[in-house]
Amino acid sequence: MAATTPRVLLLGEPRRPLHDLYHALLLAPWSVALGAIAAGTVLLNVVFALAYWQVGGVGNAHGFADHFFFSVQTAGTIGYGGMSPVGNAANVLVAVESVGSLLVTALATGLVFAKFSRSTARLRFARHPTISTYDGRPTLRIRIGNQRGNSIVEAHLRVVFSRTHVTVEGERVYPQTDLALVRDHAPALARAWTIMHTIDEGSPLFGATAASLAAIEAELFVSVTGVDETTAQTVHARTGYDHTDIAWDARPADLLSERPDGTFVVDLTRFDELRPLTK
Repeated sequence: MAATTPRVLLLGEPRRPLHDLYHALLLAPWSVALGAIAAGTVLLNVVFALAYWQVGGVGNAHGFADHFFFSVQTAGTIGYGGMSPVGNAANVLVAVESVGSLLVTALATGLVFAKFSRSTARLRFARHPTISTYDGRPTLRIRIGNQRGNSIVEAHLRVVFSRTHVTVEGERVYPQTDLALVRDHAPALARAWTIMHTIDEGSPLFGATAASLAAIEAELFVSVTGVDETTAQTVHARTGYDHTDIAWDARPADLLSERPDGTFVVDLTRFDELRPLTK
């Protein structure tokens, strides 16, 4: 299975929980973002309801519930007429809440629109990269697939090899090397594509074994960038593999087959299947 991003503990950085709130909500699932908007709206109404209750300036209001509903009506510019502000303090609170609710509504609308219009790729990466001979040469192969019904045009593919290295001075570093791909771009990524890297004398994987990659804590990072043909927006996806994810002397199972009537079938249920290398 593809390696997950390790948890990183950052020390020395000042805590600013609201600094990247907008960015965090953009990345959050819809349920979290909408829940945060709803919770913030309710909290705002509760704060103003307490203020109205404290100043006692809402006519025909009895108890906290009525003050809360008056706050909701004010924020929503509803104004049924059953309750109204009485006195300067209550009118000032109404003015402040009206302006505040307009700002909150604008921010919430912008957030929802930004999330709705932000195009994302739904790319699938095979569980295991494989290393085996292909056309007589050792080759690294990684299968990727587009899970949407459209295509990603002008898709650019990149695979980075990372390892642990200790310098002669004893410093621990993590050098990264871009692997030369047989083809590093695809005119249109529709269903499935196999990224291939020929392991020759110029490859950092030349002469590598499962044991040697484990000794240097090798990792592979794969990224795909292209343009969604439906929205015309740039999309990207990435994943990582640990050295233990690599399947040796195996190849990805064939997805394409042909029926007797000439119909071609793409079987995506075999996306992660492997076939041992035939001698």
